[in-house]
Amino acid sequence: MLSEDELALLEAIRDAGSLSRAAARLGKAPSTVSHAARQLEQRFDALLFDRRRYRLQLTRAGEVLTEEAARLAQDVSRVTQRVRQVANGWEDQLWIVTDELMEFETLMPVMRAFDKLESGVALRVTHEVLAGTWEALRDGRAHLVIGATNEPPAIPNLGWFELGVVEWVFAIAPRHPLASAHEPLTREDIAQHRAVVVADSSRFTAGRAYGTVGGQRALAVPSMRAKMQAQRDGLGIGWLPRHRVASLLKRGELVEKRTANPREPNVLYVGWRNDHEGRALQWWLEQLRDARLARRLVRGVDAYA
Repeated sequence: MLSEDELALLEAIRDAGSLSRAAARLGKAPSTVSHAARQLEQRFDALLFDRRRYRLQLTRAGEVLTEEAARLAQDVSRVTQRVRQVANGWEDQLWIVTDELMEFETLMPVMRAFDKLESGVALRVTHEVLAGTWEALRDGRAHLVIGATNEPPAIPNLGWFELGVVEWVFAIAPRHPLASAHEPLTREDIAQHRAVVVADSSRFTAGRAYGTVGGQRALAVPSMRAKMQAQRDGLGIGWLPRHRVASLLKRGELVEKRTANPREPNVLYVGWRNDHEGRALQWWLEQLRDARLARRLVRGVDAYA
């Protein structure tokens, strides 16, 4: 391992191309720099400097030493920073899992505010769907889940609170056969047409599907935005978050239909394991308890506004 002074010497000679200019750059006498260069060569038992030409240059061995020493110095600096960070109560990484009902864009202002703390904590944000969201927290694939549906399951050391409520609208494309059907639509009416669902991301169960009736054909898509697009294009029918499709309903690109069996609103939850509460997790929980932020997260982004 090289000292900071030794690495600075190698970099100065590489960039300056002469002993005198390197010495001036380092603020040292040329004789001092020359002596330090020879000591380095003796230490590594290798020719590190090419003195045969007018310009003093690093040999290939000298270049490798300089590159590797710089990389190691950066690694040591990062490790030192991480150790101090964890010692001060900050996590090394915070893994946030949001349910697919949540829109990534709504979290971006919170992330910008978190960045201003300069905590050094690395953020990782991924999506899960339905049972997969709580499952991620249970299995250690999340430190914090946002927008989980259904009541919190039995998870050791689980902390949670309600984030808000999502209201649903049964929406179809205006050219879909059900668009002109008499209301309220019955289960029998709905069962005759294909539903569009967001596939449950659970890894250990068969998964769940909401808003479908027994025996109904289904088109499973990867995200809520894909479901909205599919229903707008007439590929199927189903329930959509009312706030997310407000502009589509207003412009007539989707049609709201009353049903004989309305879908109840969904309560969304924030969940975490309270046996690993670092400063980053505590900060995020404090933000998520703010009622104004919670409303923005639950209402989401109208992608078609």
